[in-house]
Parts: sequence; C-alpha cells; structure tokens
Amino acid sequence: MHFVTGRSAAEIAASVERAIRSGQVSPGEQLPSVRDVAERLGVNRNTVTAAYARLREAGLVTGNGRQGSRVAAPPSVEIYRSEIPADVRDLASGNVDASLLPDLAPFLARLDLPPGGYEMVEDDPELVAHALRVFRADGLQAGRIAIVSGAMDGLERALRAHLRPGDPIAIEDPGYVSALLLVRSLGLRPVPMALDEDGVLPEALDAALAAGVRAVVTTPRAQNPTGACLGAERAARLRALLDRHPEVLVIEDDHASAVSGVPAQTLAPARMAARPWTVIRSVSKFLGPDLRLAIVAGDPMTIARMQDQQALGPRWVSHIIQRLVLRLWTAPGTDQVIERAARSYGARREALAARLADHGVIALGRSGLHVWVPVQREAEVVQGMLARGWSIQAGEIFRLRSGPGVRIGIAGLHPGEEDTVARALADSMRPGRLLYT
Repeated sequence: MHFVTGRSAAEIAASVERAIRSGQVSPGEQLPSVRDVAERLGVNRNTVTAAYARLREAGLVTGNGRQGSRVAAPPSVEIYRSEIPADVRDLASGNVDASLLPDLAPFLARLDLPPGGYEMVEDDPELVAHALRVFRADGLQAGRIAIVSGAMDGLERALRAHLRPGDPIAIEDPGYVSALLLVRSLGLRPVPMALDEDGVLPEALDAALAAGVRAVVTTPRAQNPTGACLGAERAARLRALLDRHPEVLVIEDDHASAVSGVPAQTLAPARMAARPWTVIRSVSKFLGPDLRLAIVAGDPMTIARMQDQQALGPRWVSHIIQRLVLRLWTAPGTDQVIERAARSYGARREALAARLADHGVIALGRSGLHVWVPVQREAEVVQGMLARGWSIQAGEIFRLRSGPGVRIGIAGLHPGEEDTVARALADSMRPGRLLYT
C-alpha cells in the first residue's frame, strides 16, 4: 500500500487516484483497509473513510464496509451488452415492450419528406408547435424548445451550457447509470441526493444546495432504477428550496413522460427566465427507442446555448426523423396506443409489487418501467435469480451512497408471470438458497 500517501482526505484520495490512473493498481484489486492506512499514515480512521468515500463517488472504487473497497472497472458502454443465456428471461436490460409501440411501417411508406439542403438548420416548426402544446397541457409554460438526439444528448448539452469540469452537481442516489457516467466523463463532481417513493428528499436537496452545487438533475417520474415519482406536495417543497438558489441550473429528465403512468409534476419556475432550467422528454419510450429524438423545454438562454453547441456539431437532428416523429405522434389512434402502453406497464408494476408483498418482499416502483427491491447481498440475489431462469440488474452501478438493491424491468413480464418472479426473488433473497446447476 506504498502508493497511499497524504494527511488529509483530499490528499489520500488523490494519491489513490494517481495509482489507479497510472496502472499501479488494477481493476478489481482490493485497496488496503481503512485501519491499515490510518495506522501507517498516522491519521484518524475517519479521514481515510472520507477519502475512500470521495473515490467511490468519483466512480474509481466500489464497495464499502466489511467487504472493503476495490478498484472499479473503467466506465464502459459494455454495461448495456452483457450476454444473457438463451434459456434465461431478460428483466435486466430496461427495454420497452415493442408490442406496445405504434407501428412505424405505414408512416415510413408515405412520409412527406422535407426538401434536403444544408440550409435546413431550423427545427421542424410543426413538431415544435406540437411539443409546446403537449408541455402546456401538462401545465408547463415552455417558451422555447430545442430538438436533440435523445434524452442523454439533451442532458449533456444542458450541462455543457452552464457547468465546467470540477463543478459539483446534485444527482439522485440511486440514479440512472448513464447520467452518472456522463457526469463523471464531463469531469463534474456528483453530490448524491437520497430519495424515497415521492422523489428526492427535501433535506437531501437542501444539503446539496448548501454544499454549493451548480446544478440539480432530477427525474420527476419513472425514476430509474426506483420508479419514484414526484407528487404535488413534494414538488412544491423542492421548488421552495430551489427558489432560494436562483443561480442553480435545474434539469428534469422526464424520459418516460407519456407512459410513466402518473401525472406530470415539475420543478421548473413559474416565470420563464427566473433561473436556468430544462425539462427533457424523449420519445423513445412511447414511439420507439431507435428514433433517437427528445424535446427540450427551457429558459431562453439555456436553449440558445444548447442550439449553439448543436450548430457547431451535428448542426440539426435529421428532418426525416423529425417529420416521422411528428406524423407518428399526431396520427389518429396514437394517443390510444400510448394510453394502452401506460396502462399495461402500470398493471405489470402493480401486480409484481403485490405478489412480492405476498412473499414478504418490499418493492418500490410507483411509475415507469422498473421495480426496485432493497436487498442485503446484490450479487447473491442476482445469481440466485439467474439460476432460476431470470436475469435482473444488480444495483451497484446505480448507487453512490445508497443501500444495495436490485432492479427488475417489467416490460419483459408476461401476464401471469408475476408470482413466479416474486417467488424466485423471495427464494433468492434467503441465505443459503442459491441454486447451483
């Protein structure tokens, strides 16, 4: 453990980070214990604990407590590409149910294509107008709109519009793994906010704001991985806290919107320019993931900065895709398809939660496409489910400081399978019940 040096938490964390980035220690390698480091350096154990916490929040190490800390694998898109055996059902990936999406084929066959040309830098005005109507129907006075290449593209552009490397940013814990990876890739410092079924806890937001965060990223409904959703009372309390910090950027990732199963709530200010803010809504969950398009509402300055960035890169989202989204979204019958999807996801969520409760398992998930189950030993539960024919997602990739859990995607569930999954999970959670095949 010669590579660990320093007297303060910051110095100790920096020495370990240098060792990790230089290859002195490898992914999976266990770091020396808090006690050993404290004794060798002559510092308090709390100092070393704080240093290891910094490293964990930066995504450089995993684990804590009695199991110790290990060097994390570098961030990779491979987390989305894990192989699932042919005889195992996938409840881990978080995909949508393709049978609940509208059929693209008829619209592709008769799509009225816009004229091509490099002068087509403006967003489709009909699509912008429709998006404005949808936002306003949900009570959001969205004065300006940007069209981007998916929710994560919108999140990245909003962050780049206001933040610089090293800035602290408040994010949900547990929270969406891609957002966490993006935050780290931009050199931002994640500040975790705890949440319950009603969303971010007011005291967690208050603490993050007091710590000087430059931005707050929340998911108002269909929170991934917990299924949490904001109610009107919680949203009002959070807005009141944010009103004291008008300089802080607020980003809402309303990724599931129409199929989340609950009404929209927002932390956006009543006055358009009262603060920097964006609300991001992807069409992926209700029109199709491969469309790669999201609508962003926000204050004029933030939207202008995002569009300036876009103009220097891809320049625009394909107008063919924009027109396809418009025709599909506004077609007669599409609203009914979306409503059917929302009802179906809701029924699966509620049925799974009820069957889990029958087996004595507490599950969270009031909205969206996932159910979150707190567990003591993630890896054992995941392996137990795999042995029983079900793939679920271990919660470690979503967590900073929050407790362990597993995420179950409900889009892959068929009617009547909820009790089978619940029984398998309950068995997998019991010590000594791991199957070996």
